[in-house]
Amino acid sequence: MTLREKIETFREEMEEYVREYGSPDGLNLRDEKDVKEFVKDKGIDSIRLWFTDLLGFLKSFSITPSELEGAFSHGMGFDGSSILGYKRIQESDMVAIPLAKTAQLIPFKIGGSKTLRMFAAIYTPGGEPYPSDSRHILIKNLKKLSKYNFTHMNIGPEAEYFYFFNKKEAKPLDEAGYFDLNPVDQGDSLREATIFALQSMNVPVEYAHHEVAPSQHEIDLKYKDALTMADNLQTHKWLVKEIAERNGVHATFMPKPLKNENGSGMHIHLSIFQNERNAFFSASDPYNLSPTAKYFLAGILQHSKEICLITNQWYNSYKRLVPGFEAPVYISWAERNRSVLVRVPVYRKGKEVATRIEIRFPDAACNPYLAFSVLLAAGLKGIDSQYSLPNPTSQDLYSMSEVEREKQNIQSLPHDLYAAIKETRNSKLVRETIGEEVMDKLIETKLKEWTRYRLDITPREIEENLTL
Repeated sequence: MTLREKIETFREEMEEYVREYGSPDGLNLRDEKDVKEFVKDKGIDSIRLWFTDLLGFLKSFSITPSELEGAFSHGMGFDGSSILGYKRIQESDMVAIPLAKTAQLIPFKIGGSKTLRMFAAIYTPGGEPYPSDSRHILIKNLKKLSKYNFTHMNIGPEAEYFYFFNKKEAKPLDEAGYFDLNPVDQGDSLREATIFALQSMNVPVEYAHHEVAPSQHEIDLKYKDALTMADNLQTHKWLVKEIAERNGVHATFMPKPLKNENGSGMHIHLSIFQNERNAFFSASDPYNLSPTAKYFLAGILQHSKEICLITNQWYNSYKRLVPGFEAPVYISWAERNRSVLVRVPVYRKGKEVATRIEIRFPDAACNPYLAFSVLLAAGLKGIDSQYSLPNPTSQDLYSMSEVEREKQNIQSLPHDLYAAIKETRNSKLVRETIGEEVMDKLIETKLKEWTRYRLDITPREIEENLTL
């Protein structure tokens, strides 16, 4: 059986399973009563509770249907000392309380079990929200919007990733390029199966296509409020990898797996609303940007260096953030110019609902709850301080000399992980946004990562320097 035939068989089995036990458009369970009735009516065998560690990795444990009532009423206790960024061993007791509105059927059996997924809120044994739970950190920061009479922040991410034959070597499935179609694009069937799975878990998709690099792909999720989108992104990343694994393929969101090819980023389209009114829109401005949008954009630019460790948290992230591979490194903005850090899309210029900024430097290997938190904090700081927005840059920044960029006072993002750590370590804004405990643990963890790579001897070093 070819890979394509294997995937098509998997897709057919998944569709049949979803038709019987779920919905192609996702479940719409409103409360605990709905969840308990669904579990009973559909004979669900296992309930998975999901939460996220410091670096954005999903954590999960299963409970049986008989434990569901107790989970809703008083939560499920677990040892938090082994979760990165959580309590020390002498303070390790944590409580996970499932969130009924996030309940969705996983669109295939796991270990032969029909499985329902819910995100969980993490609490202390005293009944307080755990301040180092990254989902709670985002919720806490989103509450600041009300101070400005804003109701919500919309996020639309473009998460890029690669398919490889296995996890031991970066061997692409295809040599296709941007927007290429069958039969060159061997990942097309995998993408389509993943899109079906996403929508069956109530994660709507807007676009999907092959990206520029060999075996590089992109599935763009339809914009949602920031908290829903962070949950959706976690679901998206898990499904991409899980469906690939079930079909004998490895998927990775590693920012730069292939030398001399484009890396994988996650452009983030962002706008802020007052109910139905887009606070970023102005009909009279040539860029259709309101003063609020300009202050917010200026805040992103002003604080981009110090938040970069959150949005681009890996040593490998900074191998993507180099000139010449469609990755923005220079701190500037424009409309159509794709070499800048922040772009103002003009696909539907003049349309209020479509007015937004596109933040181009993050990658999908971040923790989305923390990334959305620091982007919001940087933008709100721009509003509070009424930062002046510099003139847009129309010139290709990659073709400009360093002297030319200096004349225009165009700075760049940190050039490696250690430089990013230094910027963040001194950032009052990041510390206030994510909290002392998370900040200290993040810096400690990233310094260890930097030391590991700094002490590593690469094959290239041996090849070039062994004769010294």
